[in-house]
Formats: sequence, C-alpha cells, structure tokens
Amino acid sequence: MRFNPLKSELLSSLAVYVGLAVGLIFATFPVVWMLFSSLKSNTEIFALPPRILPKVFTLTAYESIFSDPTKIRFFINSYFVSGMVAFLTLIVAILAAYGFSRYQFRYKKLFNVIIISTQTIPPITLLIPYFGMVVFFRIFDTYLALILTYMVFTLPYAILLMTGYINTLPKELDEAVLVDGGSSWTALWRVIVPLSVPGIVATAVYTFLLAWNEFLFALTLTKSMELRTVPIGIQLLMGQHAFEWNEMMAMSVLGSLPLLVLYLFAQRYFLAGMTAGSVKS
Repeated sequence: MRFNPLKSELLSSLAVYVGLAVGLIFATFPVVWMLFSSLKSNTEIFALPPRILPKVFTLTAYESIFSDPTKIRFFINSYFVSGMVAFLTLIVAILAAYGFSRYQFRYKKLFNVIIISTQTIPPITLLIPYFGMVVFFRIFDTYLALILTYMVFTLPYAILLMTGYINTLPKELDEAVLVDGGSSWTALWRVIVPLSVPGIVATAVYTFLLAWNEFLFALTLTKSMELRTVPIGIQLLMGQHAFEWNEMMAMSVLGSLPLLVLYLFAQRYFLAGMTAGSVKS
C-alpha cells in the first residue's frame, strides 16, 4: 500500500478540527446552558427530561435583578473593588518591576524567591490571619479590607508579569533618556510605560478577573449587604428551602458579560503581554 502524503495531511487536519470542535462544545456548553436557564422559569429548570431551549422564553429573572437595588449594588461593589485592585496593583507592580528589571541591589534574588514562593501558599490557609488583622486594624466590613486583601494575592504575579515584559525592552531606551537630561522616573513613565501597554493590559485583566471572581474573602471580611459582591449575591439566592436557579443563572450571565467583553477587547494585548519574556532572544 503506497503512502499518500496528501491524504495523510488531510486526515491530520481533519483530526485537529474534530478535536477543536469537541473542545469548543465542551467549553461552551455550560455557558449556553447557563444562558438559556436564565430565560426559563424556576419551575421549568427542573423539568424532566431536561431541555436546553425553554418552552417559554421569559425575562422574569432579569427583571427581578434590575428591579432590586440590593442586587444592583452587588455589581457596583464588584466593579469598584475590582477596578481599584487592578489600578493600585498596576501602580505598585510597574514600580517594582522597573526596579527589578533595571537595577542591581542587595538581596534582589532573595526578594524574587519570596515573591515567587507566595504563589505556593493556598489562600484559604491565610483566611483566619487576615480576618484577625482586619479586625485589629478596624477595617472589617469596608472596601479597604477587600482591596488590600486582594492586592496581596494579585501583586506577586503582577510583579513577575511586568518584570518579564520590561525585561524585553532594551536598556538603551533608559540610557537615551538619561543622556538627554531626563531622570529614571521620566524614562519609566514617558518611555517604558507607553511601550509596555500589552503587559499592562494583561496584568490589569488578570487582576480584575481575580478580584471579580473572589468569593471566600469577600464572604468573610464583609457582613453588610451594602458591601457584598456579585459572587456573594449569587450565593445569597440559595434559600433555606428553595433555590432561585433562574435568578442565579441570570446574575451569573450578567456577571460574566463584562468579563467577556473586557477579554474580547483586550485579547490582542492580553496574549502579547502574557507571552512576553517567555522566550529569551
């Protein structure tokens, strides 16, 4: 039997496309189910046999959310906390990354090891210590408690990501600014930061997503409904005797849409920033 290279290549391509199709279905099916479940009545969700498409499309779940100021406040809180975490993390990460990338100082390797080692600690093991610190400093049930706590988890990776990206930029750029009479501060904000937009966007998206999806610390460090975030709001729809599944799905859809839009618009920068520094030239 003669070997046919063209036929072999076609079969390989077909296998790849079939694998991609299966992966796409596997990844998108829960999202599709969530979307259509949010358009069902709570009773129809439990219909047997289960149906993907609802018999009667209804926006009752969305109307219930948009008509409830408390549930709208969940989204406002998530936007505010996640936005502040992303902004403050970026400021600190850019400054730290520039220092690690451009300067040699004592204990530099030790600091790098410490930053990397923090990523190996399970967050749940820090829950009680953080709760005690938040109560001690009298910031329990405040935005500040959530923002500072989230930054502890977002900063290490953000510093590593930004350092890797700045390392790809030639040091001659800084030297040119110094020759022209500028300072390191000028070189950072006028030259390095504009050139680091992909890395900055990747870091911002990562920190925003992490803060938006966080549940455990948001549940522990807040108690008033005015400070609850979207993940807590979804959990609160689980009653003692009944679950509002259609509202849970609707809130999940509304909570996922901003993240999807953010990723779609920043996808090009996000991928460039995530892969920068992974290969040495």
